[in-house]
Amino acid sequence: MASRERVFSGIQPSGEIHVGNYVGAIRNWAALLDVDDCIFCLVDYHAITVEYDPREMSQRTFDAAVINVAAGLDPERCTLFVQSAVPEHTELCWAFLSVCPMGELGRMTQFKQKADQHKENVNAGLYAYPVLMAADILLYKATKVPVGEDQLQHLELAREIARHWNGRFGEIFPEPRGTLTASARVMGLDGKAKMSKSGGNALGMLETPEEVRKKLRPAFTDPARLRRSDPGNPDICNIFTLHKGFSPAEVIATVDRDCRTAGIGCGDCKGMLATEMEKTLGPVRERAAELRAKPERVWEILDAGAARCRAIARETMREVREAMGLRGPGTAGGA
Repeated sequence: MASRERVFSGIQPSGEIHVGNYVGAIRNWAALLDVDDCIFCLVDYHAITVEYDPREMSQRTFDAAVINVAAGLDPERCTLFVQSAVPEHTELCWAFLSVCPMGELGRMTQFKQKADQHKENVNAGLYAYPVLMAADILLYKATKVPVGEDQLQHLELAREIARHWNGRFGEIFPEPRGTLTASARVMGLDGKAKMSKSGGNALGMLETPEEVRKKLRPAFTDPARLRRSDPGNPDICNIFTLHKGFSPAEVIATVDRDCRTAGIGCGDCKGMLATEMEKTLGPVRERAAELRAKPERVWEILDAGAARCRAIARETMREVREAMGLRGPGTAGGA
């Protein structure tokens, strides 16, 4: 049997995880659990680069852990932890800042977008966000990183940082390769931007069947389909994209055919989607309720994950400090 690759990916603890997160990331991660050595991180240090309420962060982290585990990240088959519980992430980020060209950071598309969205708080953390992401990945010497298209530029920078660092200090880090998720990008229910809680266009993983149907009712579809009798184009319809994330092949084929021939209307299509989504979301809600009833179990999962990751991270940083000529904790002559 071939050796298992080390996989790393992260998700921000932004409170309730939405169906776009599930289709674009969590579901794909869960499919890797029996194939690779998977490490998944709740990246709370990344989350503080924009305005937030510190009083809510612990609860947001707990909620994100609950949904990720309930949605398929079995802690018996993968490692789940909180970024700030492993201080070596920020230590390695600082080392990487010494080899990361400023010009590369200035080219990052996501920084430009975030800076435009948060004009009142364009901070250095937002600028250096992809360097911390590189540290997140390379601290565990991950070789495989499941990402969406919007993160490919960041991953390429991580590869470049690894090359720069290895070229200057010696070969320690692999160049991780990205594996694009199988799902199409999920737009928000308004059809204007990527689904996000902050954008007010998201559908939460824990919403009830009634709430799901209520939110789907006005959701954006094919703008050219003005009447029930008009044929539609599912290729440009976000509801059809969601069908691909939740519906079986036969339902997807039926929706595709009947939409194009006006055999069903947009309301019918949304109703079918709500029915199929409940087959996934119902069990997730049940598992989430069980986890919420035992909060100590959730924190135990995260603590166990952090303990494993700290052991890996300490060894990586020992190598890094030695290569850079630094005296770290426990070295001869150290403080």
